[in-house]
Amino acid sequence: MNNKNDTAKKFGASINFDSFLYKFDIIGSLIHIKGLYKCGVLTHSELKIISNGLKSILKKIDNNNIKFELSDEDIHMNIEKILCKEIGNELAGKLHTGRSRNDQIALDLHLYLRQEILNIIEKIRLVQMSIIIQAENNIDVILPGYTHLQRAIPIRLSHHLLSYFFMFQRDIEKFINNWQEINIMPLGSGALAGSGYDIDRNYMSKLLKFQNIYDNSMDAVSNRDFIINFLFCSSMLMMHLSRMSEELIIWNSQEFNFVNLHSDHCTGSSMMPQKNNPDILELIRGKTGRVYGSLMGILTVFKSLPMTYNKDIQEDKEGLIDTLNTITKSLNIFKDIIKLAQFNANNMQQATINGFMESTQIANYLVSKGMPFRLAYDKVKEIIHYCIKNNKKFKDLSIEEYNKISPLIDNAIYSKIDIKSIVESYISEGGTSIKSVKKQIEKAKVQIENTKNFVSNKSIKINIKI
Repeated sequence: MNNKNDTAKKFGASINFDSFLYKFDIIGSLIHIKGLYKCGVLTHSELKIISNGLKSILKKIDNNNIKFELSDEDIHMNIEKILCKEIGNELAGKLHTGRSRNDQIALDLHLYLRQEILNIIEKIRLVQMSIIIQAENNIDVILPGYTHLQRAIPIRLSHHLLSYFFMFQRDIEKFINNWQEINIMPLGSGALAGSGYDIDRNYMSKLLKFQNIYDNSMDAVSNRDFIINFLFCSSMLMMHLSRMSEELIIWNSQEFNFVNLHSDHCTGSSMMPQKNNPDILELIRGKTGRVYGSLMGILTVFKSLPMTYNKDIQEDKEGLIDTLNTITKSLNIFKDIIKLAQFNANNMQQATINGFMESTQIANYLVSKGMPFRLAYDKVKEIIHYCIKNNKKFKDLSIEEYNKISPLIDNAIYSKIDIKSIVESYISEGGTSIKSVKKQIEKAKVQIENTKNFVSNKSIKINIKI
């Protein structure tokens, strides 16, 4: 019987993966007892003794002087049992007045994730800064732009890099929205019906620096939408990291040779001494599936849960922590990969020579002469077929050869099909011309500064005075 009980206890216990919440659990308890004191449940002397006991426990845990017990199941009961040893059972027993582990864990997760999201936003910002530096350093480098992995139109490398900057900016905006939905306090909701004591939730919310409180106690204790949303935001972030990783992996291949990755971010083969594999980028690409898995896991857990708290909800933490560790490590190293990458401008430039990437520009040139675009499109296809048949490039054709296909073409065509001229011709907002790219860089710098200010302004330090 005992073995069976032990097996069940081990299976149901969460202390092995919720102990990381100890600091937030103690902060929540310190605020809760201030609420109890305010509504007359605790005397000032009791408030002070419990507070000192909790602060003593916090210090001991920080210094690794406390060992959590599996028999106490979770972080909440572990701290409560330790408090009993610190100040005695009778007084420690008053800590849980009007409170449930349901609103405790909800509060802990809100406090924890509210802090961690700011750290993630800052790390994305550092990745963006590496991108901006590379964009500015390589602003005159031209390479093929691709669709379907086929050479399409010549573009600036800086324009290509900035496309990822703005991808990551959307990630930041998603995490900011996620932070806003987390900045609501569930404490005081009890098990599900609220507290039987006239506890001032708005007062406690102000002490914890939440923007608001949950309007409904049942929603407060059962809601994990904010975690699901965090995992969704993280999945989007990893998808973007994976896309950029994939391009860098391709560009690093001998077939492209557009970029040289720093040796710190590559490894050799155990058998082939010539190999220099982009393993770190491949790992980031691979870990994307791991984060997707956490999102799908929690969505599946919640798809059929009745109100309010069910033990299934305990499954919210392991995927959350794994995802936080994964995206943190990925962002930390990705910023260095971008920062230390060396782009091969000559190889990129050389790649623009083949592939007839001047085609759209010739079509636009014919349109400027009064030809409908669809007819111009067909005329350019004729020119391409002629070039392939005669093993020539556009610049090799004489005016006479051009005129056999369209008499509208004159000597101006040669300046129009110059690669740099083509790049500069894309003058629309957000295009690849120098003016547009510089404007994008300036906007990116403003967004970098705005993000920095957001993180700085929203960073929360809770000072609890008794």
